[in-house]
Amino acid sequence: MTLNILSRQNTVLNKFIAQIRDREIQRDPMRFRRNMERIGEIAAYEISKTLRYTPRIVETPLGQAEVAQIDDSIVLATILRAGLPFHQGFLNYFDDAQNAFVSAYRKSTKDGKFKVKVEYISCGDLEGKTLLLVDPMLATGSSLVLAYEALCERGGTPAHTHVASVIASEQGIDYVTNHMPHQTTTIWAAAVDEELTSRCYIVPGIGDAGDLAYGEKI
Repeated sequence: MTLNILSRQNTVLNKFIAQIRDREIQRDPMRFRRNMERIGEIAAYEISKTLRYTPRIVETPLGQAEVAQIDDSIVLATILRAGLPFHQGFLNYFDDAQNAFVSAYRKSTKDGKFKVKVEYISCGDLEGKTLLLVDPMLATGSSLVLAYEALCERGGTPAHTHVASVIASEQGIDYVTNHMPHQTTTIWAAAVDEELTSRCYIVPGIGDAGDLAYGEKI
């Protein structure tokens, strides 16, 4: 399984990561959503370099041009609700992709722990396709793996899966590595943090991505 950490490159991506982390800047929900979208666009561009291409002829007003175009049949999936702005960034670039959505939530228990429950899936055919499973926060990794399993149960097995996150924890990366098909999964993270709190929030992280994008939930 390959891991790509995009912030290790000196690019404009790091500006957007800094802004979504900054507790003063992130108070503006519109700016937070837009920065999530921008990071999604950059990640989509990086992933696009790894896909399969075939040269095709395009008719111009003055003749013909040969242009390499993507062969992969792409399915773009995210987990509601926090994943929506990040997903939109990918959709801006893979604008003809099929889309899939998973609703998952943490069901707390009396001892303060929680289990992740998948509640809703909207998914088409995945068999033999390229799945881009995008979720801004890869904390424990359990939500993402459950989402992947639920999508495969509904739509079939993709030929390759690209897992993309904005902020990942080392624990989350390890969990995905150990619980998803090793030969057909690639992990992409804009940044990786070392620590998780007792409530499984990434530190230093950004806080709750869904709340920052759409307002606090009750």
